[in-house]
Amino acid sequence: MDLHLTHKTALITGSTKGIGKAIATELAREGADVVINGRKQADVDQVVAELQAAFPATQPRGVAVDIAQPDQQQRLFDQIPQIDILVNNMGIFGPMDYWDIDDATWKKFFDVNVLAGNALAKFYLPHMLEQDFGRIIFIASEEAVMPSGEMPQYSMTKTMNLSLAKSLSKLTVATHVTVNTIMPGSTLTEGVQTMLNQMYADSDLPKDQWEADFMKHHRSRSQILRLIRPEEVGRFTAFVASPDASSFSGEALRLDGGLVPTIM
Repeated sequence: MDLHLTHKTALITGSTKGIGKAIATELAREGADVVINGRKQADVDQVVAELQAAFPATQPRGVAVDIAQPDQQQRLFDQIPQIDILVNNMGIFGPMDYWDIDDATWKKFFDVNVLAGNALAKFYLPHMLEQDFGRIIFIASEEAVMPSGEMPQYSMTKTMNLSLAKSLSKLTVATHVTVNTIMPGSTLTEGVQTMLNQMYADSDLPKDQWEADFMKHHRSRSQILRLIRPEEVGRFTAFVASPDASSFSGEALRLDGGLVPTIM
């Protein structure tokens, strides 16, 4: 299926691994010229080289900056002044007991998971409106609407992503610019694998049963009872980023395996 993304410039934050890398891969597969972002130059260069080799008709680039730092944001803006697609994927997460979370931690999650993406949207949206085409996509989580209680500092920021995207969509009325949020369920990224390793470090359960056990005891409402794979999120995001996905904006799009109940 041709998603009409050839040579659209797409910036995906936090795209050296996990969901971000999967999104960048699927966008490049569709012909987009992706901009890879991460904090380490070596990691950025490696992914750019992989995508260039896999999709030689595209022109991937990389910018190694920490977008949560305002001075480094400006370096990104200087190098990449205009884009067609912004995927705000970069974020931090981790299980925490509510009583152990201090104010500095709350603020860090807010700065990284909310304000960084907002800064990028604020910079790139005017050009999108001027050219009358653009896509801004926030990668949130089912935690935005159904917090598990395991990481309240993270859930708070994902709910904020939904609200921010809805507010930004109000600025795009009657244009071909859309702003949406995608809410994946629990996804088998490197970070989640590390979390599983820590959770089951002292368990006698075989490693090949960790995923099923985690879903059974921690995500039992899931209809698929497995972790979503990053490439599944990547393929869906590529569609939402495409010109073909023009009929919705300001939406919270669920990709959670049926984890969140539907209210009829």
